[in-house]
Amino acid sequence: MIQKKICILGAAGVGKTSLTAQFVYSKFSEKYLSTMGVKIDKKVVKIDNTSVNLMIWDIHGEEKYKKITSSYVRGSAGIFTVIDGTRSETIQTAHGILERVHSDIGKIPNIFLLNKSDLSDAWDINEQALAALKKYGDPMYTTSAKTGEHVDLSFQQLTKMLINP
Repeated sequence: MIQKKICILGAAGVGKTSLTAQFVYSKFSEKYLSTMGVKIDKKVVKIDNTSVNLMIWDIHGEEKYKKITSSYVRGSAGIFTVIDGTRSETIQTAHGILERVHSDIGKIPNIFLLNKSDLSDAWDINEQALAALKKYGDPMYTTSAKTGEHVDLSFQQLTKMLINP
């Protein structure tokens, strides 16, 4: 079995822990619990005939992306960069985090997750901001940790990117 480390990165409160819980345990909680440091979960994903043991590092959110310890990200095969659709400022944080990752460990597979699609009436993201994200050339999915929308699909896609570069 192949083992791959992935990290879930983004500003505080974007839904990183909730996305992980939805994927690993099929659970969602309305309670907000801030991650301290890093929380590690595991789940086996099967792509065609290949089983991949994902080590999912849910790293604490930081508005000051420079505070994310590069040692947490080191050794990652891929990352999710999570953005809260209801808070446009989380896009700037995502840019900073991604640039820091590229600087610290190089370009690795990334998928942008525009989270909280279940709150689409409250979304605060414009086309110009989305266009800036698209310049990275990375896939982008709208997700909802609450409803599960595109959560499994996103993890499946990142896993495919890791085993079929």
